Amino acid sequence: MASRSSGTGPRVGLVQRLRVWAIGRLRRSRFLPAGMPDKLTDESRLGRGFEQQIMLYFPTTLDSVYQLRPWFHALTALDRVHPVVCVFKDSRTARVVRDETGLDCVTLARYGQLDEILSMSDVKLALYVNHDPINFESLRFTSLVHVYLGHGDSDKGVSVSNQVKAYDFCFLAGQAALERTATAVMLYDAPAHSVLIGQPQLDGAAPVKPSPDPDGRPTVLYAPTWEASQPSVSYGSLETHGAALVRALSGTYRVVYRPHPLNGVIRPSYAAADAAVRELADRVDTDVPLEQSFADADLLVTDVSAVTLNWLPTGKPMLVTTPTVPYPPSALMDVLPLVAPHDDFAALVAEHLRTDPTAVARTALVEHYLGDPTPGVATARFIAACEDAMALRDREWAARRLAGATGP
Repeated sequence: MASRSSGTGPRVGLVQRLRVWAIGRLRRSRFLPAGMPDKLTDESRLGRGFEQQIMLYFPTTLDSVYQLRPWFHALTALDRVHPVVCVFKDSRTARVVRDETGLDCVTLARYGQLDEILSMSDVKLALYVNHDPINFESLRFTSLVHVYLGHGDSDKGVSVSNQVKAYDFCFLAGQAALERTATAVMLYDAPAHSVLIGQPQLDGAAPVKPSPDPDGRPTVLYAPTWEASQPSVSYGSLETHGAALVRALSGTYRVVYRPHPLNGVIRPSYAAADAAVRELADRVDTDVPLEQSFADADLLVTDVSAVTLNWLPTGKPMLVTTPTVPYPPSALMDVLPLVAPHDDFAALVAEHLRTDPTAVARTALVEHYLGDPTPGVATARFIAACEDAMALRDREWAARRLAGATGP
């Protein structure tokens, strides 16, 4: 028995080493799926603390960068005043964010690495843009104030979640988001844990010039949402409206299609509907900023999604597709005209381009949903809210230490 054990040990060790080597090669190869974190730690950052006092935690992968990208402007503005470190579990995601923002981006593969570094750092504030379950690897640290930013306010049911209770504060756009949260989340003091800052995501857009149709046709932008991973919040219209809508408008209008980055990741049928609309549209906007798509369009057709709020300040007409699932009570959805799958799409578009009957009501809701949309105001409020959160942390941390020093 002894000789058998001694003979097996080296073989097991070799197999383990080969397995680790193979996993490492896969993580460094181009064959690792974009949706799987490569977990390639920045070894040079281990053993020393962060110099920054603010940490953005983003454990998700490349296919979710669209959630973080709208915050780039606000984060770089914050970094100029209070330096920010961004922590990832995927080095490819870190590289993209580093290249596009210049922010300090660090990849930490294992939970213990974050624990070690935070123990020797003076990080006071942690920011999150989604509810990824892995956030709890950071949320467990009690020496930080944890703030949820989100990645796009909307009237979707997913915009209100019991998960907000995991954070000390939620930075919300406007009064509409606060009311939505207070109404929908039970046993949660929304006013006490919410800070209204507007939408800093709208501040960072570079000036764009409209690109009108060469043939002089009005431009209709069709920007549906994805099918969603949860059936209860599946507001996407590609299968119910998509191809028929584009066919009905083609010729009379220039139809620009702006697909959601996650179209078809859940249902092959939704991917097929996306492909069909791409074939039918006059243009597919996948490589231009959202602001350019908005500037080029005379009217928007979209779903219950954050796109409705982003479009609101343009002052231009908007139609929303009738979803197949219920959506929460919404002042904006009470105003916007809903388009059913069998409606006369061309007639509706023509009417709203000609008369825009909901213009006054939409304008009245801009501040309710977005706060003060004056460029720069929301970014300044975001920075001030971060400063207030850090100051609160310092007071609470000092009080805790004093209580511990004096004892009962």
